[in-house]
Amino acid sequence: RLDRLPERYAILELSADLRQRQQALFAAEAPELLDRVAWLDTLPERIRGLVVGNEVLDALPVHLVRWQDGRMYERGVALAGDGFAWQDRLLETGPLQAAADALPVSGDDYLSEVCLAAPALVRSLAERLEQGMLLFLDYGFPRAEYYHPDRRRGTLMCHYRHRAYDDPFYLPGLADITAHVDFTLIADAALAAGLDVLGYTGQAHFLVNCGLLERLAELEPGTTAYLREAARVQKLIQPTEMGELFKAIALTRGDLPPSLGFGRGDRRHAL
Repeated sequence: RLDRLPERYAILELSADLRQRQQALFAAEAPELLDRVAWLDTLPERIRGLVVGNEVLDALPVHLVRWQDGRMYERGVALAGDGFAWQDRLLETGPLQAAADALPVSGDDYLSEVCLAAPALVRSLAERLEQGMLLFLDYGFPRAEYYHPDRRRGTLMCHYRHRAYDDPFYLPGLADITAHVDFTLIADAALAAGLDVLGYTGQAHFLVNCGLLERLAELEPGTTAYLREAARVQKLIQPTEMGELFKAIALTRGDLPPSLGFGRGDRRHAL
């Protein structure tokens, strides 16, 4: 949208297979950009620039916690014959207990996720960020919605070959296991690490603010290219598709120019 390619684009990719696929894609589709791209094995010690985490937070490991009879239990996995089964144990004093105790959960028979890894990731990035922005795009809610009384079974989901289901004991080791993001947790971790929360909004507002519709309007209406791109745009911004469930949050350090993505529809007040 800025019509200005980054001088250097670094990809932190731990999977050798995915790294090879990415390199092959650049070589086939945009070989002129290869000299700008670098692949990393670890986070750099110092960062000045933009860090983009697209569907990273939802893939971080979470703890399952059950509230029952005025007590909190951590839900774990036990062997059951040739398979697996859930097993709960009383939650002991420690970081998980402290995090769960601070959540706005009331009543019994309530199960949800607590993610300790997300604030740790934000802290690690904040320690390295000298100047710039951390931009996360993911599906999730502010805390009041995440731990709403009606969301009593949590958000844990499994994905295998573009199919979604809620039983992690089906196809163990093959499926992706994800949980929605508590964006209040992300904002709190950023502020505690000395970052500013520049903006928080739905994906539809973010992309429209960034000029997505203006880019679409550059194509000739009625052409195959326009219809193809219009369908993609609809999926990205429709509330019933990705436009509302997905959110964007920007965490910054230092003096930066005004952000394109948060001029309208900023929802920091909901965090």
